[in-house]
Order: sequence, then structure tokens, then C-alpha cells
Amino acid sequence: MTRHFLDLSDAGGDAIAAMIVDAQQRKAARNGWAKGRVDADAPLAGHVLAMIFEKNSTRTRVSFDMAMRQLGGSAIVLEAGTTQLGRGETIADTARVLSRMADAIMIRTDDHAKIEELAAHASVPVINGLTDASHPCQIVADLLTVVEHGKALPGLEVAWLGDGNNVLSSIVEAAGLMGFNVRIGVPQGYDADPAYVDVARSRGSRITVHRDSGEAASGADVVVTDTWISMGQSGAEARIAAMTPFQVNQELMALAKPDALFLHCLPAHRGEEVTDAVIDGRQSVVWDEAENRIHGQKSVLRWVFGQL
Repeated sequence: MTRHFLDLSDAGGDAIAAMIVDAQQRKAARNGWAKGRVDADAPLAGHVLAMIFEKNSTRTRVSFDMAMRQLGGSAIVLEAGTTQLGRGETIADTARVLSRMADAIMIRTDDHAKIEELAAHASVPVINGLTDASHPCQIVADLLTVVEHGKALPGLEVAWLGDGNNVLSSIVEAAGLMGFNVRIGVPQGYDADPAYVDVARSRGSRITVHRDSGEAASGADVVVTDTWISMGQSGAEARIAAMTPFQVNQELMALAKPDALFLHCLPAHRGEEVTDAVIDGRQSVVWDEAENRIHGQKSVLRWVFGQL
């Protein structure tokens, strides 16, 4: 059975826990090494990852490329606008062709239905590098970062401030799988996807919705936000006006626990969803979080290839 990683639930809680342990061990083993040096065991030697980008990318592009290099494999970058996919070739036909030419496919796209169709017709693993519905690879890196900084996942109180977007959906999904809780601070009309919320609650996680940012952040172990306007979204002025009361600033962070961590998947719109004082402050771990995209994705790759 081909292992796809379209959402965190495709792997499940035990596998995600194994990914975090594997990522920690591999990261520690590389301490002091040049970034392009191959891991001692080169577990993906000879393997090729085809990466399809229908959305702009910095961290996803570089981290998957570096992940494959460090695991001993290689990656090919495909821009949708310069491939036949961008000229009308079907997703199904693209999946069939790339399955003959590469060992796995990663796609960063908009409609989640595209990645589901790609996986349905691919005979190699398909990995979600981001869709409008979810961003599971980002959350593996986020969980790795939180654990690295000494926090246990079961019972963790995570506060989300801002838009109920794809990153929040994957955080909520992770909560149900890993046993932590999420306080969602979000304005009316910008709520999280109820499908993810319902599943997390059914698994025993406490997912609460707050229209007051201070109420959401109070006593939190981790405070998370993201850009208010994602790529391709319209209605910027209305969104910014609605989200402004949910900005993460020093006053808001002071309501969280004294040792609370601040996460942001980046890129950040400084002065909008987060102030300079917070993102550059002592509680911010966003640069560790960004680096951990490499280490987390190495473990995702090992999982889809049946090595974890």
C-alpha cells in the first residue's frame, strides 16, 4: 500500500510521535556539520522527489530540497506554469507520468481536491506541501520545535490568534492526534474548518473558540499566529480590520504563561499579525521552527517510504 501524507491523520499519532523522535535524533547527529553533507546512513540514496509548485515558496522549496540532499537523495523542481500541468494536462495524467520518473511527489497548491486526485492516480507517495485546506508538514516542524523546547504535547494549551486558515486546521488535527488543546481566538466569520474541529473534539481534545484575543491567550503554553491574508485571497481591507484586535503583541504575550513560546510559520507581515517586539523577542522560536522544516520533512519522507 502506497503511503501518502495529505493530512496528519494519514500517518496517525504514533507515527507523528515517531517522526518527532527521528527528527530530533537526526538533527542532533548533524550538529556542526555542513548543511549539504549527507546523513551517515543516507537512507534515501538514489531516491528522487518531484516537487510541484503552484504557489510561491521559500521554506517549503528549500527545506524539501535540503531534506532530500541530507537523506542522500535528490529533488526536481517543477513550476506549474512551465510544465504541461499548467497548459491543461490532467492531474491524473501528471500523476501517472511522474510516478514512472520519480520516487515520490510533493505538491504545493490551492484546492485540496487536486492533491487528493494526484494521490488517487499516483503509484508513488504524494506529500502535501500546502493546500488551502491544510499544511501538515508545517505542523510536524511546529510540534518538533515545541518538544525541543521542553514542552510535552499531551495536555499542552495552544492559543491561535487570527484567521481560521489551513495552518490552524492542521494544528487542530494534531491536537486530536497528540492529546493537546487549542483555544482559537478568531473574529466572527473567519472560523476554523468545522470538519477538523469536530474530529479533534471526538478524539478528546478541548477546542474552544474565543472572540476576545486575551481570553484565548490567557495561560497558554504556546501562542501561534499566521498572516491574515493568504496568497490569492481578496478583501484585504476588511480582513485586516477584523483581525487587528487579534494581533500578537507584548501585552497579549504577557497573558500567556511566562515560559510560553511564540510560533509563526512565516513569512510574517510585521506590524500586522505580530509586532517586532514579539517575533524578535525572547519567547519567539520562529527561526528554530523554520529550520525544523528540514528535519521534520526528513522524517515525513522516511515515513512515506516505509522507514518509520
